[in-house]
Amino acid sequence: MAASKKINPKSQIPNPKSQRRGPVIAIDGPAGSGKSTVSRLLAEKLGLTYIDTGAMYRAVALKAREEDIDIEDEDKLKKLCSRINLHFKDNRIFVDNRDYSKEIRKASAGLLSSKVSAKKVVRDAMVNLQRSMAENGSVVMEGRDIGTVVFPDADIKFYLDASADVRGKRRYLELKDKDRSVSLEKVIEEVKARDDRDSTRDYSPLKRADDAIHIDTSNMKIEDVVKKMVEAIRK
Repeated sequence: MAASKKINPKSQIPNPKSQRRGPVIAIDGPAGSGKSTVSRLLAEKLGLTYIDTGAMYRAVALKAREEDIDIEDEDKLKKLCSRINLHFKDNRIFVDNRDYSKEIRKASAGLLSSKVSAKKVVRDAMVNLQRSMAENGSVVMEGRDIGTVVFPDADIKFYLDASADVRGKRRYLELKDKDRSVSLEKVIEEVKARDDRDSTRDYSPLKRADDAIHIDTSNMKIEDVVKKMVEAIRK
């Protein structure tokens, strides 16, 4: 996938109901619910473009840390979002032509992004960019507010979930080979803390859209989740 657009948070966020040439599939859910893997596989199966909005927030958070920007300083965060060039290419994310794909998967990046993504100036900038990336449709977009805020008129919406213990274990298995210092108990605690921050934040909190199809992935294989979603889409 290749998409490159300058972020301009000062511009008016485009109307999500603008004409599209293809479908928009929105997939939301908490950390560890499997939505990233499922979304990527679903996009491949349907021949659509996959957009990982969580990666966008993580990349901005890391860029802010690199520039020693206080995450409570919304003015500086707004200026940062107005000047960086964030884009995807071949399912990799770049900021100012630097590949952040590996760095954003570290545990520290996830914790930092949950705080940065709660800032309205950052979310406004990212929503603007996400809608621009999907202006022609034919996308599978996943995140935490896609079906409620970014594309409330998405052609079909899914909400993936699983118990905190299951999601924590999944995250632990992803991290243990990269970071020997992580423990299962700590990761589960972090997942629960992330859930609380995401669901209680003032702007664009994590929640299931009223018309979203809910899928509990706790005891499901990835391929079974994808199959269930494809069946729902075909209906």
